[in-house]
Amino acid sequence: MGAVAVNVRKLIIGVYLCLFVVVGVMSAGFFWQTRRELEQLRGQEVRTRNRLSELQVRLSEQERILQRLREDPSYVERVIRRRLLYAKPDETVFRFED
Repeated sequence: MGAVAVNVRKLIIGVYLCLFVVVGVMSAGFFWQTRRELEQLRGQEVRTRNRLSELQVRLSEQERILQRLREDPSYVERVIRRRLLYAKPDETVFRFED
């Protein structure tokens, strides 16, 4: 009976060892997948921060233009003439194709 008890103990230890190895491998796989996702998210964060910086610069430029449109009548006139091709009375506008 003593030999049977030793074999049962070895079997139980073997099962626990296999379970430990399986859990370890699964944990390692989960860890690597999570780490890869973290790196992707960090890269996305960098790209998003860069895009935000670009958009903040663009917003600043647009706010400056808007302020000039509100305060500078000569600037408004230049914009209207250039973009809408408006002319003053008795003034001729020449259009050239590029």
